[in-house]
Amino acid sequence: MRANRISDILFASFLASAATLAAAPTSAQSPYDGLWQVTVVTKTGSCDAQTTSTVNVADGKISGGPVSGSVGSGGLVRVSINGAYANGQLSGNSGSGKWNGASAGVACSGRWEASRQ
Repeated sequence: MRANRISDILFASFLASAATLAAAPTSAQSPYDGLWQVTVVTKTGSCDAQTTSTVNVADGKISGGPVSGSVGSGGLVRVSINGAYANGQLSGNSGSGKWNGASAGVACSGRWEASRQ
């Protein structure tokens, strides 16, 4: 049951970053700025099987709440969320990658997919 907290934190963090970034002032744009629907799927461990949320990328930055990360001009994604990590690649209007983390000594990992909204 505690392992479910990792994907819960991941989902809540994506939501928190969307709310924070939506309120951020407009500045220089990156090619990946905007709203993205992200689906997180657990492949190993006992975390929730799947969660979906909408996030906002602003000026190539993902931040807010416990989330810190970025989307580079080439689409490289790197995110840290309370001890869980995600990385991958955006290209055009879609992207994918992997995530992993541990909670109370129980490891979980999987993949994520994103599409521009």
